[in-house]
Amino acid sequence: MDLSPPAPRKLLHVRSVECRGYAREDGLWDIEGSITDVKTYPFESRFRGLVLADDPVHEMAIRLTVDDRLNIERAEAFTRRSPYEVCPSAAWAFSKLAGLRIKGGWMNEVKERYGRAKGCTHLLELLYPVGTTAFQTVFAYREHLLREQGLPEGEAMRRRGPPTNSCYALAEDGPVVQRLKAEVAKLKTAAEEKKVEKKEAS
Repeated sequence: MDLSPPAPRKLLHVRSVECRGYAREDGLWDIEGSITDVKTYPFESRFRGLVLADDPVHEMAIRLTVDDRLNIERAEAFTRRSPYEVCPSAAWAFSKLAGLRIKGGWMNEVKERYGRAKGCTHLLELLYPVGTTAFQTVFAYREHLLREQGLPEGEAMRRRGPPTNSCYALAEDGPVVQRLKAEVAKLKTAAEEKKVEKKEAS
């Protein structure tokens, strides 16, 4: 199923957001995000003069270095294109995010350190997808390594910490989590039976 057919229209603005997650050789993780805004028409800017079509209005990037528990070890940002000459200066305060942990409600803490006049709106917005990218990078890869060791999906997810109730699919009383719980319970039962058999054999 796709979106419904649109009414006749004209493209005016394109925002592109890209996020990437990297496993570092030192055991930490780099989570990077970039944002670009372009118009499909030229316009005059008091700061930049004539801004041509497809010339970025905003072009910014951020990097969070995190540990296995998503504690932020280091945070940095860079603004290449912006509407005003002072915008790039807002990037230096991004380092204040070091020490926070990416978890439920973490953006409230971010806003205390980097919100409103303390920071850049677009760099702040970029933290939302970068935060979820951190989950997708760190926990998914840790689960992948556990499954390579032979653990079933449910046990691997339990060990790497599934974000139960974080979305519709992972609702605690939903079919996905119930199936995984049943799988883990079956695995535990088999392990206990094996212990009993070993004890009786000795």
